[in-house]
Amino acid sequence: GHFGVRRIGRKITSVFTQHSVELVADHTRLDTHRLFVDVLDAMHVPRKINRIKSSMNTILVTGAAGFIGSHLCEALVARGDRVIGVDAFVPYYPRIWKQSNLAGLLQKDGFSFHELDIRNDDLQPLVDTADVIVHLAAMPGLRQSWPEFQLYASCNVNGTQRVLEAAKAAGIDHFIHGSTSSVYGRQADGPESLPLQPVSPYGVTKLAAEHLCHAYGINFGLPLTVLRFFSVYGPRQRPDMAYTLLIDALVHEKPFTRFGDGEQTRSNTYVADIVNAVLRTIDHRDNVAGEILNIGGGEVISLNEAIAILEDLIQRKVQITQQPGVPGDQKHTHANIEKAGELLGYQPGTPVRDGLAAQIAWYCDADVRVGNGS
Repeated sequence: GHFGVRRIGRKITSVFTQHSVELVADHTRLDTHRLFVDVLDAMHVPRKINRIKSSMNTILVTGAAGFIGSHLCEALVARGDRVIGVDAFVPYYPRIWKQSNLAGLLQKDGFSFHELDIRNDDLQPLVDTADVIVHLAAMPGLRQSWPEFQLYASCNVNGTQRVLEAAKAAGIDHFIHGSTSSVYGRQADGPESLPLQPVSPYGVTKLAAEHLCHAYGINFGLPLTVLRFFSVYGPRQRPDMAYTLLIDALVHEKPFTRFGDGEQTRSNTYVADIVNAVLRTIDHRDNVAGEILNIGGGEVISLNEAIAILEDLIQRKVQITQQPGVPGDQKHTHANIEKAGELLGYQPGTPVRDGLAAQIAWYCDADVRVGNGS
């Protein structure tokens, strides 16, 4: 009615006045998207309805300073998406490595970075501006998950729940959760329907995070997809991971500790192939809502075979120190990617030897820039 129109008009005037004051105060360009959203907020229109759709996505990436996250952010910015990066710099490995990962991104107009802890900090203002969340933040690696279970649980379970809760409140378009082959257990060599029997605290917490995603999807209609990554390697691989440790040992002529007999096999996935899968998930998100997809490489090699390839590429022999196998380590992984191929058109494209050569080149450069972080 007449009075309702006048009331809405007063609210809109108030919002415009607020933005005018902000514009004069900080001399910045008026953000018309934010203005329109604030106007509709003043009219009590739900955020799920009032978010403006456009051909350019706004993607929030948690774990943006990490190995996979930084590569993903670069790819998103390169293709024209607006990217909001979030990372807490949890001291699992030296901060300078992650800062190096972000160095190029921080110069890009389409990228903004926020040092926030998903376990404690207020995520809602950032989530409210995003179309899609790619949740990669987690405590990785199985070895430390035994003595530091509380840390893994807080990051991988509690942290994931808080991101999901913010996504639900914002009515986000899609939530993509980065999971792991470790949820399968000792053997990971079948389709997504394979029994889930994780044998490490890390795998247990990542499976719990998947279950949380499922719960939010079923109960609140949150559109989401779970991607189970298999043994990711390539430039920026963490300093605690086997191939980085091997390259470090060969370059610096140090001993390499081999846990177990070296015959454990991995479905190695080059990081660019992982990024490709995530981009395809974003672009085809309506087709994969509610799905769980294995994302892996096409080549399966043993640790001993990887040692031989790296020795050949670097032209040195590594000195091996032998230790018993690590509790909770997987024996064999071989990603069945039929479903990802069918729904996303995903196919890995990087041979292991080429990917390891690229990782060597990156490591030698990074070693100079950030020092030996292993």
